[in-house]
Parts: sequence; C-alpha cells; structure tokens
Amino acid sequence: MLGLLLARSGVDVTVIEKHQDFLRDFRGDTIHPSTLEAIHELGFLDELLALPHQKAYQLHAEIAGRSATIADFSRLPTRAKFIAFMPQWDFLNFLAEKAGEYPRFRLQMSTEVTSLRWDNERVVGVNVRQGDRDLVLEADLVIGADGRNSIVRKAAGLDVQSFGTATDLLWMKVSKEAGDPQQAMGHAGPRQGLVLIDRGDYWQCGYVLAKGTVDTLKAEGLSALRARIAEVAPLPNDRFEEIRSWDDVHLLSVRIDRLKTWWKPGVLCIGDAAHAMSPIGGVGVNLAIQDAIATANTLAEALREGRLQTCLLDAVQRRRSFPTKATQKLQLMMRSRKRAGEARNTRSRKPPLFMRLIARSSLLPRLTGRLIGIGFRPEHVRTQLVDWTCSLKGPHRQKPHDDALEDH
Repeated sequence: MLGLLLARSGVDVTVIEKHQDFLRDFRGDTIHPSTLEAIHELGFLDELLALPHQKAYQLHAEIAGRSATIADFSRLPTRAKFIAFMPQWDFLNFLAEKAGEYPRFRLQMSTEVTSLRWDNERVVGVNVRQGDRDLVLEADLVIGADGRNSIVRKAAGLDVQSFGTATDLLWMKVSKEAGDPQQAMGHAGPRQGLVLIDRGDYWQCGYVLAKGTVDTLKAEGLSALRARIAEVAPLPNDRFEEIRSWDDVHLLSVRIDRLKTWWKPGVLCIGDAAHAMSPIGGVGVNLAIQDAIATANTLAEALREGRLQTCLLDAVQRRRSFPTKATQKLQLMMRSRKRAGEARNTRSRKPPLFMRLIARSSLLPRLTGRLIGIGFRPEHVRTQLVDWTCSLKGPHRQKPHDDALEDH
C-alpha cells in the first residue's frame, strides 16, 4: 500500500517480497471500513469489491449463553459500512496490480533482505538475496513493513517494549455446508473459545488456548482437540473429523508489543514491524494500512524532491503513536485477566468485564464498531497524483530504476 502511494506521488520505490507469491493461509483477511474508505479515495473501491468476499455489518459473540452484538458498523460515516472478508493474497495481488500501473513502482518477488547497508550511523540501503545472487539496493529510505518478526527491525537494532498475552490461537479450517450459521465472523462458545470466519466454501476456525499449552494439548491427541472445539462450536461434531492431522493445525503465537522508537536515520518501521497486535478485532492489517497512508502523506513530497530529514521520520511516529497505544490498550482491556489457578484452563474463565458490558448495551456496540472499523485516528489519502507527462521539479534527480539493483 505504501509502495502504491509513493509511486503514485512520483517517488521511485521498490517493494521487496521474499516469497514467490502472496499465497499464504491463515493471514489477516479482514478489510475494515477505514481501509475501504482509503481504497475509495484512490478510486478503486468498486473494482476491489468485485472480487469474491463476504460482508460483516456487525460482529457477534456468544456471552452468557446468548448471541450478542459486540460491534456494529452499520452507522459509520464511511462508504462501506462493513468489514469485507477477503483472502489476503487477493487483496495484495490487487494492490500490486494497481501499483504496477505507475512507472516508478517496482515489485521484486522471491527477494529477501539479508542485512542493512550503513554509512556511518545512517542506513543507505539493503543487501538482498535473490535466488543464488547477492544484490545491493541503495535507497534514501528503507522502510521495514515486514511483520512482527521483522528483519529490518532487528538489523536496525530498534528496542521493543512487550506487553505479552495470556493466550495463543490454533488456526484450522473445515467445510461449510447448507444450514450452517449465517455469519461472516463470530466468537462462539460460552467463554469465547472459538472464532469462526466465513470463507465462502469453508470455515476458518481459531481456537483459543492458554499460552504455552500447545504441547500439552498435542500430547492429549488430536481427538481431544476435536472434542474441545466441538464443545464450543455451533457446527456438527463430525465436521471436525476433517482435521486429520496436526499438519492441518497452525499455531499463531499471540503477542502485543511496540517499538520505543520506530526509526533511525535512513530507516523506518511501520505496521506489525513497529507494533504487533493481538488478533482481537482483526485490526492489525488495517492499522498497518493507516500507518502507510500517514507515512506517504508525511514523506512523499520530501522523498520526491530529495530533501528527506530525520525529523519527518519522527513525525510519522508521533502521528501514529496515539492510535497504536490506544488500540493496544483496548485489546488488553478486551482480554480476560487470569486468576490464580486458571493459567492452564482457558475454559474456566468468564468473558472479560469489558465484553460483558458491551453485550448488555445498545450503544456500546456502535462505539466499538467505530473503534474497530475506523480506529482512533483515521488517515485519508492526501498525497498528490503526479502527471507522468510532466517532468518532476526539484533539486534531486532520480536514478534510473534499472540501476538501483546491481550485483554485490
């Protein structure tokens, strides 16, 4: 997304992706109203929504034995008043295709960053591995948007503040059949033990368990896992016989953290590389896109004109620091606090008080819908669209794109 916005504004940009495609399962597939609004501002919304997806105008949970609305998006001041559930690889392919329409955008697949390049105390590019070749990519700015296990973050030596979590999540999928619940996403079970996401022809299931207990669960056997899930799922028990081996089960280690400082001269981290989120509310992808929009708004002109200063990197962090901290605080409030003797038994917990209050209210779901759907500080696309028939003004002459990568 940031590559698209910068290239659209006349900045020479290369996006590096270590895989040969975007096809990975069990990724964040929720596109929130804030993201859909940004796509609308770019003029792409109708095209995006022409791709297969499901809509959720509300999010529901089973609390105290009944279904409750925990977030309502239907009254948001946005064009799309819903969360769109779309496989992330479709969304990424869509963005890559749109970005590729701009001459200054370049996407390097099957290319992995191995280290940063330094000139004294400033980052001036990256060393990458592409197949059997070691290459160099020089840059005025390196942006780490490579997730919670960010290579860029580690190589830059940026300090991380961790807030931990009490749970992990097991992802798996089972088939969807006629007569199944009609919901795009929901938290099922008396104690929020299961997350169900409608993928059209199958259900993506997320089973919550106490952190560090997956080995104990594996020792009990796959049949024990199937029984636990069936206990809290609104699906027939035999549906979970489709989980035939532990290879069908994927562990997501949940954590909440953020960088104390997101940047050093020549390098900036955004998204999960700057602040890992819990999967609660599916906000991680959308908060990252808000980071991208704010980064482009702040840096595009300076990058285009060759006058980037470190104070602008700090301005990005200052702009996005409040929504990051506020969202993480909200996520921490929405999780249960463990009591003595409950550390190994997630099923013995009541839903957190915050969730129970939402379930009892007619107004709070609208508030949580706004906080989840739009966020604490929504960003809008303010970068200019460069007319490619005109030469760019400014003292900085862009290097030819083909010269950016060279043999190391």
